[in-house]
Amino acid sequence: MARTGAEAMYTFRKSPAKSVMFVVDYDDARRAYLWIDDPEKASDARFVEGMARTRQEQGTLPEGNITSIRRVR
Repeated sequence: MARTGAEAMYTFRKSPAKSVMFVVDYDDARRAYLWIDDPEKASDARFVEGMARTRQEQGTLPEGNITSIRRVR
């Protein structure tokens, strides 16, 4: 039997995002965004800094002097 009214609106639930988003600030006022898929590793500041440097070497984050990395969501 088909649902009607308010019940029909909530048949599909969006699962929460598993990735963690960071904003990377540079000394020349640029910003870039970094996503880490593992929430447990994202809570380790040293891991996040290392990942940012690795992604700079790979070219997925811009080159430059990183001044801060902050968690956004």
